Amino acid sequence: MVAAAVSLALGIYTEGIKEGWYDGASIGFAVLLVIFVTATSDYKQSLQFQNLNEEKQNIQLEVVRGGRRIKVSIFDLVVGDVVPLKIGDQVPADGVLISGHSFSIDESSMTGESKIVNKDQKSPFMMSGCKVADGYGTMLVTAVGINTEWGLLMASISEDSGEETPLQVRLNGVATFIGIIGLSVAVAVLVVLLARYFTGHTYNPDGSPQYVKGKMGVGETIRGVVKIFTVAVTIVVVAVPEGLPLAVTLTLAFSMRKMMRDKALVRRLSACETMGSATTICSDKTGTLTLNQMTVVEAYFGGEKMDPPDNTQKLSAAVSTMIIEGIAQNTSGSIFEPEGGQAPEVTGSPTEKAILSWGLQLGMKFSETRSKSSILQVFPFNSEKKRGGVAVQVGDSEVHVYWKGAAELILESCTSWIDKDGSKQSMTPEKVGEFKKFIEDMAVASLRCVAFAYRPCEMSDVPKEDQRADWVLPEDNLIMLGIVGIKDPCRPGVQDSIRLCAAAGIKVRMVTGDNLQTARAIALECGILTDPNVSEPTIIEGKTFRELSDLEREEVADKISVMGRSSPNDKLLLVKALRNRGHVVAVTGDGTNDAPALHEADIGLSMGIQGTEVAKESSDIIILDDNFATLVRVVRWGRSVYANIQKFIQFQLTVNVAALIINVVSAVSSGDVPLNAVQLLWVNLIMDTLGALALATEPPNNHLMQRPPVGRREPLITNIMWRNLLIMAFYQVAILLTLTFKGLTLLRLEHDNPAHAEILKNTFIFNTFVLCQVFSEFNARKPDELNIFKGIAGNKLFIAIIAITVVLQVLIIEFLGKFTTTVRLSWQLWLVSIGLAFVSWPLALVGKLIPVPDRPFLDMFTCCCPGKKEADDGKEDSGVKNIEVV
Repeated sequence: MVAAAVSLALGIYTEGIKEGWYDGASIGFAVLLVIFVTATSDYKQSLQFQNLNEEKQNIQLEVVRGGRRIKVSIFDLVVGDVVPLKIGDQVPADGVLISGHSFSIDESSMTGESKIVNKDQKSPFMMSGCKVADGYGTMLVTAVGINTEWGLLMASISEDSGEETPLQVRLNGVATFIGIIGLSVAVAVLVVLLARYFTGHTYNPDGSPQYVKGKMGVGETIRGVVKIFTVAVTIVVVAVPEGLPLAVTLTLAFSMRKMMRDKALVRRLSACETMGSATTICSDKTGTLTLNQMTVVEAYFGGEKMDPPDNTQKLSAAVSTMIIEGIAQNTSGSIFEPEGGQAPEVTGSPTEKAILSWGLQLGMKFSETRSKSSILQVFPFNSEKKRGGVAVQVGDSEVHVYWKGAAELILESCTSWIDKDGSKQSMTPEKVGEFKKFIEDMAVASLRCVAFAYRPCEMSDVPKEDQRADWVLPEDNLIMLGIVGIKDPCRPGVQDSIRLCAAAGIKVRMVTGDNLQTARAIALECGILTDPNVSEPTIIEGKTFRELSDLEREEVADKISVMGRSSPNDKLLLVKALRNRGHVVAVTGDGTNDAPALHEADIGLSMGIQGTEVAKESSDIIILDDNFATLVRVVRWGRSVYANIQKFIQFQLTVNVAALIINVVSAVSSGDVPLNAVQLLWVNLIMDTLGALALATEPPNNHLMQRPPVGRREPLITNIMWRNLLIMAFYQVAILLTLTFKGLTLLRLEHDNPAHAEILKNTFIFNTFVLCQVFSEFNARKPDELNIFKGIAGNKLFIAIIAITVVLQVLIIEFLGKFTTTVRLSWQLWLVSIGLAFVSWPLALVGKLIPVPDRPFLDMFTCCCPGKKEADDGKEDSGVKNIEVV
């Protein structure tokens, strides 16, 4: 801008306002255009990040309105709403506890104290932003939004969304490094040009020296110096690849927007890149590999199989009553019974909904059953213990403790069972074997087995109300009521997704809380296992894995395909073992206890439907539809981000190398440059902003899933890219230098007016250079494929940018000559220019047939995306460190 201002002032001073304003105004306009286009592009990306940020805060939660549970956005919550809360939920607003069981809150986000606070009638006040640590309950909303404690706190601080991903950090480093080279070259060119100018070795087109000592006016001398200075500055502008970080921002914003449409919400930007490097995915079973639409299809009560599962005719009334009471009271779900005889609405987790729906088929009247007895104490379902219990008072002195949970674990705690007449029978080894056989048969049919048991107590055994908070429900000497088998069918298309992962070099491992038989059956159905007779360690129980030493766990981890009866801690141990083996690990999780594993993994993926707020906050990406196929689409997008950056780097460095060599060689040998400031600024615009828009928004294709994951330490610029880049750059340098030194002869301009001939030659060089970049852009689309036009119809933006570039180039040459120091070209010269640029395409195709060695050509740009933990902990080199090594 300084060069433009000085040029404008000197032009008007020496040539008058009518002719003298062109040079300065042209440079000023070109600079403003570059700034405007770049700023607009950056602003649009920041708006997209802002929208996605708002989407992250849009939590969906259940409220009770008119007696019915409905889902609303946290932004639609109002004072007076009744909100049911369970373990892992975030308290959405300030409020008071109406009722709760074993209800405790983690208030560390508000108070800074990590102590878990119990909430009851004596201490009912709750603050928004806190997490439910245990139990369940309902709260009445008393303040929302800015009127809450959390709202006041958040209003005083602004969230910084200027997070830089590892790839951005590294590319900033690479850009700085290339910029330093460009600056050094520009300084050298400036020194050479000034030396040539003041020693009289820079000539006008007619052969006369531009500077003659003692005969030049001050204005003319300054003008010559400004022209040289402008060229040097422009070389810096072209050399500094400010488009690199812009391209990352563009491709990340583009990918995040498209991933949102594909039902994946990105919480942490770096996860986009890291996902492309994932070598293994540890996936939950329920809701991810299966549909999460559970129904009870088998039941075994009173020592006999019920066929159909809701047929209670063989059971006595006492047994039926006990089953129904256990279902109605020992649940975190609920049933809304609308007036007018409409079908009841069941809410809760998929397992709770399946059991409650089965209870309705047995004839359960939910509200009526719950009103007949009062709850004394609750042990909420726990994924560590895999069971949940409740103590209820029936009548004056009778207390029933009901348990439900993993069938084989409940069976271990039972010492007797109830027969169909309601008589209590001793649990003999034969009967245990019978129950186990039934559990195994259900598991082989890929059913989830849930057992029901109870234990009678006297009111005298129950602590008084003020001491009841610490009362632990008795878990031993239980009486087995029965077992149900719950069917959760595999998601359609999950087999294809797992096959696609295998082809892409990604191993899918299933980590589930179900028993080994159920896990094996589902894994065979999904395609994770192909052989039904596999044994340890391919299929392993969480307990077995847990008991191994750290070294043994690392040895075994690679071989594991299925882990059954796993606790969240087992999942964490598996993630650690796999990462120690050098894997880039993606993990899915939905429960509060999954948070450590989600945080430890390179990419934590939480479930949008079933996931708790705690799990979502620990994750990097939220899978909004809980579908495994969405997870595979995220991998495609991750690989696409990396591939698009590589395409842009190949294109950008080709232009950089060519422009620098041409200008430097010309400046040193003849004291003049063929590409002036305005022309180089136009090339810079094509190269940086338009190039980034065209190449960084290429949608992913199946070819990306037919190659192995990009390793943590693989070079950013591969040997294939170096080959393509050098072939294209050498071709461009060769033809343009030939035209620079022999152009007048080749274009038959020796007898033309010297000044006009020089401008015409430089116009032809400029035109050929720009058209070469258009073909270079096509070649960069497919660095390792021969058919560079494959899938081009799917990228409308690429076609539009190519069209805009060509149209603008024609306008510049044909109509804006005064501003760009160009002249009109004849149609014959246009054809020659297009022909020379076109030759680069078949040359690039031939180049792609040249084999390249596996060993990296240059390790200087080594950098794949490290996992987020390395980026956080500094275990991997940062971009700055990388440059120091260079």
